[in-house]
Amino acid sequence: MAKNYFSSDFKLGILGGGQLGKMLLYETRKYDIYTRVMDASEEAPCRIGCNEFVQGSLLDFDAVYQFGKDVDILTIEIENVNVEALEKLEEEGVLVFPQSEALRTIQNKARQKLFYVDHGIPTAPFSRFAYSSEIKESIAHGGLAFPFVWKSAQYGYDGKGVKIIRSEKDLEGLPNVECIAEELIDFENELAVIVARNQDGDEVAYPVVEMEFHPEANQVEYVICPARIPDAVAEKARNVALKVSRQLEHVGLLAVEMFQTRDNEILVNEMAPRPHNSGHYSIEASYTNQFEQHIRAILNLPLGNTDSKVAGVMVNLVGAAGHTGAAVYEHIEEILKIEGVTPHIYGKRETRPFRKMGHVTIVNKDMDTAREIAETVKNTIRVISN
Repeated sequence: MAKNYFSSDFKLGILGGGQLGKMLLYETRKYDIYTRVMDASEEAPCRIGCNEFVQGSLLDFDAVYQFGKDVDILTIEIENVNVEALEKLEEEGVLVFPQSEALRTIQNKARQKLFYVDHGIPTAPFSRFAYSSEIKESIAHGGLAFPFVWKSAQYGYDGKGVKIIRSEKDLEGLPNVECIAEELIDFENELAVIVARNQDGDEVAYPVVEMEFHPEANQVEYVICPARIPDAVAEKARNVALKVSRQLEHVGLLAVEMFQTRDNEILVNEMAPRPHNSGHYSIEASYTNQFEQHIRAILNLPLGNTDSKVAGVMVNLVGAAGHTGAAVYEHIEEILKIEGVTPHIYGKRETRPFRKMGHVTIVNKDMDTAREIAETVKNTIRVISN
């Protein structure tokens, strides 16, 4: 008989209390699953939605280990957590999803890239460096040529820890850390596919989404589902994402970000083992949203239908440039007047330039109409400070 997770003594632990955790809690509350959340911030958005909240550092061995000892299944909403503590918990019988081995691979971009190479997964050519200072020597000896993309091996997210290097001047000020230098791809589109996999190895893939980025912040500005690409390219992208998932053998969600090249090849850029910005559209547009799917996967329940009911476009709400302080959502009433528009406010009281403060989903039977409305939404609502 299957374990009773609902209205029972079962405890689900979540490492990370940000907006992804908050949206996970919408689903655990729907199913009445008892949740315990840990985050470093006492003002974490998750605090109001979980059964128990623990304040502690996700990178501290003892904090993560002690937290995990008191739950039945442990999951994450951010990958920068103490993997050694997760390994010890696994040894002691706590179920950790995604597994510590998958997290260890994903946490380090150099290890990620080697994983792709080792498993025959297409990715951009790259060089690995123990320190950024070694790059100049490599250029001098012809091992590396401009332009390329510099990526910090660890702790990069939302455009941080990534820089396009076009000349030696661009190398100035780079942190002297383990990094990779990746060939700059002249791509047609940036795409993403979310794959869900449960403990039995059942798997499903969501439709391919297209991502449009903000040129200055290097953050996703729009996520468009379905991607406006040929069916053959979409099928190739889904197959590549499924291959990544199978080789990683993770349990839970895996978001695989990819480049579609000018000649319609698919190259994997990077992956995230959790609910992801590229799947937020699914809350309104899909039969099974990504957060419910993650819960189904880690509890080894049947996976849900990943099809979309309607076309969906997601607009990220980020703090306006020049504004730091108490957040004000200017003109939110105007976008609420528009049919098919749903804002999600993450619960962060303080705004700062380009901080993710929320998102807005636009659904419509017609993709072109949805994209036009998304542009209107983007140009109307602003997150400013008092």
